[in-house]
Amino acid sequence: MSEKPILVFDSGIGGLSVLRELRARMPDRRYVYIADDAGFPYGDWEEAALLDRIVGMFAGLLATHDPALVVIACGTASTLVLPELRARFDVPFVGTVPAIKPAAEQTRSGLISVLATPGTVRRDYTRGLIDSFARDCEVQLVGSPRLAAMAEAHMRGDRAQPDLLLAEIAPCFVERDTRKTDIVVLACTHYPFLVGAFRKVAPWPVDWLDPAEAIARQAERLMADTPSTLPEGFDRAVFTAGQPVYAVRRLVHGFGLTAAG
Repeated sequence: MSEKPILVFDSGIGGLSVLRELRARMPDRRYVYIADDAGFPYGDWEEAALLDRIVGMFAGLLATHDPALVVIACGTASTLVLPELRARFDVPFVGTVPAIKPAAEQTRSGLISVLATPGTVRRDYTRGLIDSFARDCEVQLVGSPRLAAMAEAHMRGDRAQPDLLLAEIAPCFVERDTRKTDIVVLACTHYPFLVGAFRKVAPWPVDWLDPAEAIARQAERLMADTPSTLPEGFDRAVFTAGQPVYAVRRLVHGFGLTAAG
């Protein structure tokens, strides 16, 4: 590559929602997308094992791709491994943080929900955000063990069944007298791809807060002083489980990526 790329890392293809926003803000950059599909889904992992896997993987990724910036487009990974990655490697990292602060600022009812993976819900980091920014709100933490996989299947063309979707998101909808949940924080980058389906089955309308825009804004700030001349050609997507099936290759091609194992 003729310039250092931005490396976007996720457990699967859900981080394409972040890549899309990064490209919108920084279209003149080169990107490498890493999908750790061999480890997907991260929500099923024991924390110490997942930490070792991701940190160990990054030594090779940074040596191979020499990025100018790394975006961890995964809430589960970000809340677990960012401090360790920043301590070990001399490259800027941007993580995925549940949008609890903007939700607390925007809510009218004072009832907000955080829809995440079970791992993100368990993290002290997530609860620390609530203590810091949403003390005046009632925050419902909802850890879905199935939605990330459902989003991946949905992106490949396998439409999620409405009743199964509703079962996963129903705990987000809380009523207190005349007040109802009015904001749901999407704390997993896979979930924005299901928002259209969420709206169809939700008990009432809410604002669905996508983390991608805030992630891209922070990345843009960190890259502001780095000049770029975009070379011809597609960006790359690397899958840790090897060459993906045709449906996934076709999907990532639509995001301007060529897929490789």
